[in-house]
Order: sequence, then structure tokens, then C-alpha cells
Amino acid sequence: RLRRLPGVPPARGAAALSPPPPAIYCVGLNYRRHAAETGLPEPRFPIFFFKPPTSVIGDGDAIAIPSICHPEEVDYEAELAVVIGRAAKNVGVDEALSHVAGYACSNDVSARRWQGKKGGGQWSRSKVFDTFCPIGPVVPASQIPDPDNLAISCTLNGEVVQESSTKDMIFPVAKLISFMSEGTTLLPGTVILTGTPEGVGFTRKPPVFLKPGDSITVAIEKIGELTNPVVKASE
Repeated sequence: RLRRLPGVPPARGAAALSPPPPAIYCVGLNYRRHAAETGLPEPRFPIFFFKPPTSVIGDGDAIAIPSICHPEEVDYEAELAVVIGRAAKNVGVDEALSHVAGYACSNDVSARRWQGKKGGGQWSRSKVFDTFCPIGPVVPASQIPDPDNLAISCTLNGEVVQESSTKDMIFPVAKLISFMSEGTTLLPGTVILTGTPEGVGFTRKPPVFLKPGDSITVAIEKIGELTNPVVKASE
């Protein structure tokens, strides 16, 4: 059973991280095959953006699509989430994992039109909507000796749409923590979403997007499953 560390719920089924994380870092284009499917070059340095704490929901909570999102644009992104347990600033790669409290499944839900022209090219705008950051369950870091070698998948309405391994990450977890902590304090409870593998909806032919009535599940080896229904937001 996980101790009540900041930002880490005691067990699966918590409504969301409590207290809310002080920051949610998200990494883009961190899987080689995902970069290839988008037609973009592999980055030389980690690309990151942010989600607000108001986007966080837990296992079983509904992803609510707001009316400002087009019916065919909301996408799924299965990701390994990292929860910081000890404040980290200017940490080296060799010591980075000692600052981790736990790991979790996460879904970087994204509104693709807002990721492009409507968002002015700022990725964050497409990912900040309420309920667009499902996270859970969280397991202690001691149970995950190698976060860079975990099977990860995403299932939409019973069909596997993403199936990969964190071995495909361009920047491993320790490198991400070290890079983000350069001159910057990662407070306890900070969450890092480490990127998504290939198979996202907008790259499929035809494209596949989330719609009310769907059920989406992220599964990661040694961590568990995160399942969320999809609904229309009641605004």
C-alpha cells in the first residue's frame, strides 16, 4: 500500500490526485515510432508543455468533451506518468529516479484542431480542457525498477489502438527529470507525462476520434489499467 506522499492517492479508485499536483509537465514526440507516424523528425531535446491541475480526473471518471471542441478532433494518448516525491532541482541523470514517488497510467487527451491553427500552434491549448488528463492507478516507484522497459497499450471500445513499450522512448525517464530540473524546482507531487507511442487517432486512416459513449483504457505493465467513459460536457 502506497504511503500518502504529496500528489499520490493511496490506492486505485481515487477520484484524482489529491492534493492536486503543483505542475503537470507533458512531453511531446518522445517515442520514435510516434514521431515517424507524424512525419516529424525526432527531437534533439525534450519538447514539453503543460496541463493545469483542473484537467486531472481519476480512473472511472468521465472525459467530458466541451462544446468548443469539434466532434471529430478529440484524441487519446496513452502515457506513462511519473509522480515526483522529493523536490528536484539540477539533478543528474544518475540520481533522477531517486526523486520519484510513483508511476501511473495516464491519458493525454488532446483536441487536435486546437493543437494547430485554433491554438496558435501552442500544444498546451489543445490539452488543457477540464477532464483531459486522466491519471491512475499510482504504484510506488519501488515496484517499477525499470520504467524504460514497460509494455504500454490503449484500447478503445475493446479494440487495441496503441501497443508499444517504453523502450521506444527517445528520452528515458531519468533524462526527462534531469532536463526539466535544470534551473527549475520540481516540487513533490509534480506529474510528468512522458509521451505517447504510435497509434494515435489522428494518424490513422481513416482518423479515429473520441465521441460520447466511448470507453478508453490505458494499460501499463506492472501498473494496471486506467479506464474512462467519454461523455458530452454539460455546460
